[in-house]
Amino acid sequence: MNADRTRIVLAGASGTIGRAVAAEILARGHDLTCLVRRSATGEDAARDPQLARAEFNFVESYDQDGLTSPMRQAADAGGIDCVISCLASRTGERRDAERIDHRANLALLRVSESIGAGQFISLSAICVQRPLLAFQRAKLAFERQLMASDIAHTIVRPTAFFKSLSGQVDRVARGKPFLVFGSGEETRCKPISDRDLARFIADCIGNEKAYDAILPVGGPGPAISPRDQGAILFELTGKPPRYRRVPVGMFDAVVAVLSKGERWSARIADMCEYARIGRYYATQSMLVLDPATGDYSADATPSFGSDTLRDHYADLLGKRNTTDA
Repeated sequence: MNADRTRIVLAGASGTIGRAVAAEILARGHDLTCLVRRSATGEDAARDPQLARAEFNFVESYDQDGLTSPMRQAADAGGIDCVISCLASRTGERRDAERIDHRANLALLRVSESIGAGQFISLSAICVQRPLLAFQRAKLAFERQLMASDIAHTIVRPTAFFKSLSGQVDRVARGKPFLVFGSGEETRCKPISDRDLARFIADCIGNEKAYDAILPVGGPGPAISPRDQGAILFELTGKPPRYRRVPVGMFDAVVAVLSKGERWSARIADMCEYARIGRYYATQSMLVLDPATGDYSADATPSFGSDTLRDHYADLLGKRNTTDA
């Protein structure tokens, strides 16, 4: 790291996690250049008052041609100590996953190597341990190339995010039942907030203990099931506990029908992948996987931070009540 200032480039600052990482980096006094696409979310991030001290470079495309100029511009200003990628497919579709999770990250890596960046931190996902989906295979393809690189690398694999577990907050607040697959006890996770994940990633910057490492990370407290998530919402809303079971076989039926046409239609292939994604999260825990036994382990999943899902739900319900009032 530069003895005077730490210079960091962040790709993907327009997403919720990317913004949290950018805000944490700036709060620690680092110099930050954000690479974003010229889009509504990119423009919005550039106007975020929390990120006012960051320099924003808009890229036309996340390939080597689109990244070389802004990366060299950042390097010419005093070198780049660390590159952080929060790039990820928003849809999980096969083409989008290959384009973003694999090729865009690989282009960023190659340019980082060419300008002599000191460290590359990649935000991945804990679900790549059991890769059954297109976006998981794309992430792993990039991880393999990152690990083969000479650059010091850190791969961060978080568990579930608060946002991904918040889709039923309004539903329960309106008195509707909480939907669970099966009994609601088949899977568990240690959800982590964007803010705590950002702190974890920022702790990896220049940390030699994080070099050439794959780091799984979850939030604080014990692992929780979907049924536990519902119980938290019922408690906070004062609604009587009501669960509605949804059969996992629903996804299997959809895949069985759509898979017959996915070779001939990109749209059908995407719909089939959505069904596979739904089934995956309905049946797989977001915890560290023991390769020897094939079991997920809450004890082996590191806990980090202080933000809890319960507090997040309370905040959402408070905002909702304020709006309704």
